[in-house]
Amino acid sequence: MSHQPQPLHDIDIDGDVYVSPRHLASTTGTGDPALAPLLDLGWDHHYDEDSNLYVSAPDRRVRLGYLPEGEDDGLWRINAYKDSFGPPAWGVCFNDRVPTEFVQAFTTLLAAAYEQGPDAYLARPVTGIDEHDPFLAVVPLLKQGWEIDRPRWGVFAVQAPDGLAGMEFTTGDLDPEAELTTRDARWQLWAGKSIDRPVWYATASTDTPVALLTAVTQCIADPAPLPRWRQETFSYIKGMAQLAPILPPGPPAPTPLDVQRAVASRRPAALPAASVPRWSTTSRPALPSPRR
Repeated sequence: MSHQPQPLHDIDIDGDVYVSPRHLASTTGTGDPALAPLLDLGWDHHYDEDSNLYVSAPDRRVRLGYLPEGEDDGLWRINAYKDSFGPPAWGVCFNDRVPTEFVQAFTTLLAAAYEQGPDAYLARPVTGIDEHDPFLAVVPLLKQGWEIDRPRWGVFAVQAPDGLAGMEFTTGDLDPEAELTTRDARWQLWAGKSIDRPVWYATASTDTPVALLTAVTQCIADPAPLPRWRQETFSYIKGMAQLAPILPPGPPAPTPLDVQRAVASRRPAALPAASVPRWSTTSRPALPSPRR
């Protein structure tokens, strides 16, 4: 059963609507929340002449590219290395419409894994080995009612209850180079009408640690809706997502003392005026720059 959005009372949320299910949200238009876990560790970072941002661990064995002016729609490209001068041990790509919260879930756990050392951030998936079993990445989705699917030979998949998102695991041998540069990777997450026409997608190569993948699927499986601005239609999948207003807080209930005084004076207890909604006085965030 899909989660139905509920009108909630909160003035501290950056948005005026809640989007559900959260896999039908999209980018917030800023990469700051997903970059913060790595930058907070003091990792080196620099911009190129096109304003693409590159972030590297001190030993250069984990690298992230935030590429709004890249050659394709792969906005986030994250690689880890056994040898800083060798080929990537694994690579992950999030395209330019993946909900920012999903990328943040990945980078948050990546930062923690890096602090633990190579045994954590280079841990290869191994079938049947408890915390490294690839199936664990799918479990959070199955717990929220995603259904197992066999879309084609050699592919294990799960699909969201609304049919508008899925996760695929491809079996057999794959081209390591293609896994890093195309959508022909071991893992693929997507949302939209089909995997062939996704609104957003994310890919992960064969040796991506299961814990990092699970951080993303746990975030996707969370039934809580995501806040967005209704007018910024790039931030959710219009026509598919369910929107519910974020309401300002109502007046607090009268205290027993208020009621006692009201009864004594034979008049209704006075209620304070409702607060002004935050979004009526705050400018909207800037729209993301056009992509090439």
